[in-house]
Amino acid sequence: MDWFMGKGRRKDKDSPSPLVQDEQRQYLQDPCVQERIIQADFEKIVDIPFSLDYCEWLATHVISFFNHVNLLYGAISEYCTLEGCPLMNGPGNVQYFWHDEKGKKFKCTAPEYVDYVMSFIQKDILEESIFPTKFGNAFPSTFQMIVKRIHRYLFHVLAHIYHAHYNEVHILGLHGHLNTLFAHFMVFNLRYDLLEEKETDVLQDLIKALTTFVPAETMNPLTSTSGEEGAADSDNTAQATATAGPLVSSSTNELETEVTQT
Repeated sequence: MDWFMGKGRRKDKDSPSPLVQDEQRQYLQDPCVQERIIQADFEKIVDIPFSLDYCEWLATHVISFFNHVNLLYGAISEYCTLEGCPLMNGPGNVQYFWHDEKGKKFKCTAPEYVDYVMSFIQKDILEESIFPTKFGNAFPSTFQMIVKRIHRYLFHVLAHIYHAHYNEVHILGLHGHLNTLFAHFMVFNLRYDLLEEKETDVLQDLIKALTTFVPAETMNPLTSTSGEEGAADSDNTAQATATAGPLVSSSTNELETEVTQT
């Protein structure tokens, strides 16, 4: 989601980094980009049900997306090593840096970064004052901002998977699952304005390809339809807790990240 290499520092740390144009991207090629595990119009699926609280709808999806990204990363985590992924990067040689609780920015390996992300998100999900589960407890006024931060982190993890581990995902036959999850995730984010364009630019071609609804007869379905991505999770409420915990634990209380071209 060097976000990722480059010689010069940006004057504006929040501006998008220029992308490397000649990078080979298998995930954009046919038939890979056509693979799905379900043939669904996510534009309709992400519509909030009548009378359902907006924050409740967001909370339900945060938990669902967190669990699915966590599980998908777990399937390829043995390939994401300190040696193989010394930087947390994504398409276009973009690198993500982590900020600790004191605001200090530092480089970390991809597995370390994902550990921070999963631990940080699970801590928020289990925090009653953020994701209330008891009757009478309300969502905080800053809840949408919290959701935006969580989804930014999840986008970074998905971007790294596409950039660094798509071949492993493809070999494992999980590329349809990845595409379906990412399509659902991005349609939801676009509908509710949860991600900034500067974050998503690195996968803009893929987003355009996956978020355009393709009729069933033109799809290239996988032979396996098990593990259907979490559209059904929209029936849950914020009282659900993360059933798939972090792959590794971390006590770091992280606050922010940035995307940088170095």
